[in-house]
Amino acid sequence: MLDRSKARHPSTHSALADDSCEGLRTAYELGEGVRRTSRAPYERKRGDPRYRPLRIYTADPTTPRLAGAVATVNVVYEPLRPGPIGRLFKVINEDGKHRISYRRADLDDKNVLIRDGYDPSPTDPRFHQQMVYAVCSNVYSAFRRALGRHVGWGYGAQDRRRRLIIRPHAFEDDNAYYDETRVQIDFGYFRAGQKAVGRTIPDSYVFTCLSHDIIAHEVTHALLDGLRAQFNHPSGADVIAFHEAFADLVAIFQHFSYQEAVRIALQETGGAIQDARFLTDLARQFGDATGRKAALRSAIDVKDEQAIPLQYDETLEPHALGSVLVAAVFEAFITIYKRKTARYIRLATNGSSVLPPGRLSQELEDVLSQEASQLADQMLSLCIRAIDYCPPVDLKFGEFLRALITADHDLVPEDTWDYRGAFVDAFRRRDIHPRDVTGLSEDALLWRPTIKSLAPICELSFAKLKFRGDPGCVAGPKELKRQACALGNYVSDPRYMGEFGLVRQGDPRLDGDDVSLPRIESIRSSRRVGPDGQIVFDLVAEVTQKRTVHACNGNPSFDFHGGSTIILDPRGEVRYVISKSVVGAGRLERRRSFLQSPIGQQYWTIDDTGKQVPKQQLFKLLHDVQR
Repeated sequence: MLDRSKARHPSTHSALADDSCEGLRTAYELGEGVRRTSRAPYERKRGDPRYRPLRIYTADPTTPRLAGAVATVNVVYEPLRPGPIGRLFKVINEDGKHRISYRRADLDDKNVLIRDGYDPSPTDPRFHQQMVYAVCSNVYSAFRRALGRHVGWGYGAQDRRRRLIIRPHAFEDDNAYYDETRVQIDFGYFRAGQKAVGRTIPDSYVFTCLSHDIIAHEVTHALLDGLRAQFNHPSGADVIAFHEAFADLVAIFQHFSYQEAVRIALQETGGAIQDARFLTDLARQFGDATGRKAALRSAIDVKDEQAIPLQYDETLEPHALGSVLVAAVFEAFITIYKRKTARYIRLATNGSSVLPPGRLSQELEDVLSQEASQLADQMLSLCIRAIDYCPPVDLKFGEFLRALITADHDLVPEDTWDYRGAFVDAFRRRDIHPRDVTGLSEDALLWRPTIKSLAPICELSFAKLKFRGDPGCVAGPKELKRQACALGNYVSDPRYMGEFGLVRQGDPRLDGDDVSLPRIESIRSSRRVGPDGQIVFDLVAEVTQKRTVHACNGNPSFDFHGGSTIILDPRGEVRYVISKSVVGAGRLERRRSFLQSPIGQQYWTIDDTGKQVPKQQLFKLLHDVQR
């Protein structure tokens, strides 16, 4: 996996000027993401333990212990310095307000190791450090399993540390956010309001770094930033909302990894997942402490299957719009869960499928919780894998649906339980559908190969690639540049540029606007394991291009991105090109309309030169606007 290139750290490198790329027909750029490989996780040595058991809160400190509040999780082992500081994460133990440093958590201390880490406690800063490290590590592992490769952080040219910085006590405020400019996660702490409810006492301290959901949500922002830099670019309502929705989905599906807590939740609701607040709600303590009298957000928008859910509407506030996507994915999950557990319920009820009042049998609780946990893991992996099938810029919810359908079809052609049909129906009920498709059948939603038949890129066949032992880890910067040059040479050939959503300077469709050279943002391997043990290898790449739209009719100039995601098979054959050209039909008009809308004006500003540019720190701004 590569370190991601950042649009905010522009490259000045031209492939034509590089001796290793002699003979290229046209020019293109190599992004910072192809100049170096990312910091890889620790590679286990002989004699090392496989896991490090650590205790965490499964929700937050206010969850009752009998509801499964504390779990011991197996974090992939690595040697740690006090902090903890590992290969991927560095926890900073300073209090941002009081300018003091807390004692550092030493998870390699033998007295700590034997107790499965520090005791869960809201008052021990060392447990706070343990909590953020453990949850972030487990979310990272979920991404790594789903993608079959290492995932880098979004440092780009400012690659000083190449670890994600985590600050559990960064400031005093009821907020937490991923800072994409510094590539770090800042967690706030605050006093609960006088209208606090539940088990939260008014005026007591609440630490966002002790909320499992908030931690999982924020580290997902960081991981998605490492995968797709342009998804931080507020190019439309869907792009802004998608980051929030995707982070919420990861947090929700992580709930199901704690099977004892899942079993208890299903026990309390008679097996009805949609009624289990532990499973469907996000950040309950935060909501109680800030006077909302409810969780910060929920995965459920309607409990009556016949009711009409909230409909997709680009004018919705980004969190509300994101909740529409979350509810659609979670409805698909519930639908499939009911299909897969119906046989067990028929057996338990002598064929009536009507559960009697009272507690379920122990055996049925165990079966239902196992099915829920396994299915949630599958759904999470599918959502993560779908990112590889998304266009590199200006993502729409309908395109995410196409990515989900194609990613699942590639790995599981025989969809016995009709996962894909459940997704289509849930999205359709919320009026989420892609443009330019003939219908909502599975076949119509699949991404297609290019219109023009393309020759294989032989230099990118797996027979020519070099890895550092694991196919998920490229051999080094030199090999990475070689791969990027091979791809750049191919996509910038004038015969093929249109197939990859690229245009040349002076193209009459630009209406006099300037366009940059194509930019090879990333190129990385993908290894996916299906339910029957089948393994699918691919190469996934991104190429982007920037169009500078000139000021006209009183409207300021702005940058407008296009490009494509390219998926190659192990022979170097082009399987999919998922493109969005800077001259695509209607794209420029839709962008202008968004920039003039109330939502667009919240996230864009005019710089000193009179150019319209995105505001900095998108995620902090998102959370501030929500409040």
